[in-house]
Amino acid sequence: MTPTALDRAALTYVTESQVEAAADWGGIVEALREGHRGPRPKEGALFVGDDANGMYSRSVLLPGRGGGAKISSIFPANTTREVPLPTEHSLFIVFDEDTKAPTAILESAALTVYKTAADSALAAGILSREDSNTLLVLGAGPVARALPYAYLAERPGLERVLLWNRTPSKLQSSAEELRTKGLEVEVVKDLDAAVEEADIVAAATRSQDPLIRRRCVRPGTHVDLIGSFREDMREADAALVSSARLFVDNNVSAWESGDLDAPRRSGLVDEDSIEADLFDLVRDRFRRDREDVTVFKNAGGAHLDLMVARYVLVRLPD
Repeated sequence: MTPTALDRAALTYVTESQVEAAADWGGIVEALREGHRGPRPKEGALFVGDDANGMYSRSVLLPGRGGGAKISSIFPANTTREVPLPTEHSLFIVFDEDTKAPTAILESAALTVYKTAADSALAAGILSREDSNTLLVLGAGPVARALPYAYLAERPGLERVLLWNRTPSKLQSSAEELRTKGLEVEVVKDLDAAVEEADIVAAATRSQDPLIRRRCVRPGTHVDLIGSFREDMREADAALVSSARLFVDNNVSAWESGDLDAPRRSGLVDEDSIEADLFDLVRDRFRRDREDVTVFKNAGGAHLDLMVARYVLVRLPD
């Protein structure tokens, strides 16, 4: 088939609003859980550019579920425009398992938010204590804003949410919305003190310096590291990563993050330090002592986009 012969009538285009309308947190977390019971993916990634302007792509083959490719532009300066724009624009293309032809293109900003937050929620439902009461979220971007709702799908007993960002004013609307859900919400300024209070700590920032210090993390805490995706980005100090029980969603891309790469270069952790990835966690019953500190590195992967995209596509109205 030549490019001009592509059956565009059979190619579904899904907008951000359609993704939002089709998605719900419980369903998406369950879609990821079911996907992780299947075969492991084959993936590849490429980043071109720098911190100011980059292009990022990830491709995946997921046996029995087809293939997919995500293409993103990353441009942080968009936030400084007179009318701010997202820092990332992306599309996700779904390929059919049988014919290998493209079948759908999804605007994937919302897709990225849902798959990233649900990935962390799925892990937290396994790794955090069942009686977790207080959640601390670092960051003010779309993923950070979504995290409390995703966690509640797996930990409905959460009652208190602490929000931290270097610019606290960016958190006011999120705090007000969460309060309408019956949650106790506080915008905090003292990050170390907030870490000491939390049962679950989730960081979704672009920090290049560690924010979460081991000395502040109480026994029994679950720490979720989401924002760091390059070697020069870190959200936790090496003491935390090297002393906690360490888990990842993706054994390959996790090492691209400074959170793991920096302590590895210092000889504090290596591949054997990771107890399990998310496929292992979903398939095998995890056992924790109450005092265990667990760290989950959410590094993402196109297989997650594909699992969520398939979930969205079957929920689109006819």
